[in-house]
Amino acid sequence: MVMSLTQQKNIWKRVLSYVQSKLDNDIHMYQYFFEKTTLYSIDDDTMVIVVNSPVCKTFLNNQEQRGYKLLQEAVEQVTQTNFKLTFVTEEELKSNNPPETKLNETKSSIFFKQCVLNPKYNFDTFVAGDCNKEAIQASLLMVSNPAVSFNPLFIYSKPGLGKTHLLHAIGNYFQEKNPLKKVQYLSADDFIDEFVKYVRGNQETENLKDYFKTIDLLLIDDIQALKDKKSTGEMFFTIFNQMINSGKQIVLTSDRNPNDLQGLEERLVSRFSMGLTVNMKIPDTETLMKILEKKIISNQLDYKMFDYDGLLFLATNFSKNVRELEGALNRVIFYNITMKHLKRIDLNTIKESVSQMLKTKTNTTLTEEKIIEEVAEFYNMTDTQITSKVRTSQIALARRIAMYLCRELTSTSYKKIGALFGNRDHSTVITAVVKVETELKTDAQLVNVINTLKKRLKK
Repeated sequence: MVMSLTQQKNIWKRVLSYVQSKLDNDIHMYQYFFEKTTLYSIDDDTMVIVVNSPVCKTFLNNQEQRGYKLLQEAVEQVTQTNFKLTFVTEEELKSNNPPETKLNETKSSIFFKQCVLNPKYNFDTFVAGDCNKEAIQASLLMVSNPAVSFNPLFIYSKPGLGKTHLLHAIGNYFQEKNPLKKVQYLSADDFIDEFVKYVRGNQETENLKDYFKTIDLLLIDDIQALKDKKSTGEMFFTIFNQMINSGKQIVLTSDRNPNDLQGLEERLVSRFSMGLTVNMKIPDTETLMKILEKKIISNQLDYKMFDYDGLLFLATNFSKNVRELEGALNRVIFYNITMKHLKRIDLNTIKESVSQMLKTKTNTTLTEEKIIEEVAEFYNMTDTQITSKVRTSQIALARRIAMYLCRELTSTSYKKIGALFGNRDHSTVITAVVKVETELKTDAQLVNVINTLKKRLKK
């Protein structure tokens, strides 16, 4: 059984924790016979365990004694597998005198060596809120029953809202619950790079498709990066089908809904939608404040040293991207350490420290794509619906507003706006813009909608 050293360590840590819990009233027994043991290898149905003395080996090797039975119980509880236990002393290993069973050194694959789970990104460090609760619920349900209902699980959101953190949390939680199963995390860019090296013959000793047969949970970040990568997409299509048909779980993230993915084969996009698709929305102020609190504590600082109104200022002005929000907080901490040395960081200090960041945000060029995205989100639609030929009243209204804002807030020509909205004629755009301008004179509700969208676009 191929297993990483990290997996082996995690398994044995949980085994020893179980044993210790059963020996609460006999702490010396645990310390002298169990605490110093390590898992050397897993070979088929046998575990090889290293002990620190011949006496310990004799004690644990006796299958009629409590020590062996307790250890076997712990192993079965953690792995859900009935392994045969074989013991070897440290001296036997040093003298190259192996136990009866073959010692199996873990062989690491040549693929995706740098793509590993970050143990710091787990559900304990992930801040939950109304904006992401559906994604969290789906993730936890998937881990409890993988490859059954939600396969693939497709999570999408705008950049910087925590998709990568959630993906790592899923992998770490799955690994904890299934220590003998193999998890592979990677980004779509990692897959592209590995595929290029593979087709060039840099990895002749292993087959990329065969490698994925060993994976039980595949986590791929930013799947939209496969856009216009025809050969890579074909390989991924084959691997995707291979894993789904083998009952293996896949989780994908993207910056957009599967229906809005362009430049990918339709057959691949349709498979992305066949499981469960969930959206992570922009966090509300309450969630952003919780993120700031957790970030402050992780920096080993006292949350109370920050003025509440100052943190609220950060949450309000850096509300659309958690990475930006964390960057702003880091800037505040750095500014205080280097410039102010205050025991309590007030609102004015926070404003001073992030003033340049806010200036940069204000000067950021507003694009037509950004306007379309914002209007789509406001009306709970996809970008594709806004730019499509569909003429239902709600979509048609959202489309007119998006066209109006593109003309009002940018210097884009009517012709280019028409091209962005499904290659429509410039006269169609003019008609839509004039209609909105006319309605704004009498429709107070539309005025509020336009004003709200303008405010959101300025952030």
